[in-house]
Amino acid sequence: MIRLLFIIIASISFISNVNAQRQVADNPQTFSVWLEEFKLEALQEGISQKILDVTFDGLLPNPRVVDLDRRQPEFTQSSSEYIKIRVSETRIKNGKKRMAELQSVLDPSAKTIGVQKRFIAAIWGMETNYGSYTGNFNVVRSLMTLAYDMRRSSFFRRELHKALVILEEGHIAPDAMIGSWAGAMGQGQFMPTSFFAYAYDMDGDNKKDIWTNEADVFGSIGNYLKQHTWHENQTWGREIKLPDDLMERKAIVDLTHEPNPPRSCKSALSLHSKKYSLTDWKEMGVVNLDGSDIPEAIGAGIEATLLMPGGINGPAYLTYQNFRTILTYNCSNHYALGVSLLSDELK
Repeated sequence: MIRLLFIIIASISFISNVNAQRQVADNPQTFSVWLEEFKLEALQEGISQKILDVTFDGLLPNPRVVDLDRRQPEFTQSSSEYIKIRVSETRIKNGKKRMAELQSVLDPSAKTIGVQKRFIAAIWGMETNYGSYTGNFNVVRSLMTLAYDMRRSSFFRRELHKALVILEEGHIAPDAMIGSWAGAMGQGQFMPTSFFAYAYDMDGDNKKDIWTNEADVFGSIGNYLKQHTWHENQTWGREIKLPDDLMERKAIVDLTHEPNPPRSCKSALSLHSKKYSLTDWKEMGVVNLDGSDIPEAIGAGIEATLLMPGGINGPAYLTYQNFRTILTYNCSNHYALGVSLLSDELK
């Protein structure tokens, strides 16, 4: 009976491993050949044999990762539905609690980097619920799977190599490198290339620990924003009220679509209007949601775009440069609005 059970388990394991490789589409190489070639390349680029042995021992492509990559659902939630779920009373309450608990770490980190702490906390909350859930996938295995896959092989091959460099430099142990199915890591959900571009050693211990060290987490999120043209003396924008006749005085296409959005995040920015100064918007009759004037003190020097994610009958927002910076973190107007509105609640 025990022998039969062993044979059944072994057969299931074999079939699962074969299916894992079959589900990685259209790669003419067998996985073992591909992996050996990759490991040889990694050795030539400075990764030690020890790291390769420890990291890849027994690893095979993860069919779950392939499935998730193939079946990413289309975004069907409305902006209001998205915000209701992600800027919930629970998330606001937990955010204020966590900010208070870590004030001695968050405040100096934000000051050093030059990014308001409420925005760092809002991204932290949106990405991993204030560090409580950072994913449960082996990052190397996920990246290996996607690198072996032919759909976006070059991109994930680079990410896989950078993940090995992170391990080689000792920022984290191989068995602790856990993250999302696509390879995003830590409490700020950085891809390995973003880790090297933006991760910040806030406490000076020569490690950039974005997994368990909150000082490094806050410094890294803040540094990402700062390196993408963050303005510390500005907010993200504001919800506003449009005059009834605004659409009659300016062509709808002029107000609701930027004619030549930047290639980066084009899908989101194509839903924004042209840029006008706050003074211009004020002259068009735009006011704050409560009917008060847009602050004159900051009006002349700031340009803003109009965003109406729910159409002309839904909420309307003027968005500043910092909103565009948030879009570089995740190219979604829903996401950027979620971060922005959450940050307002965390003041």
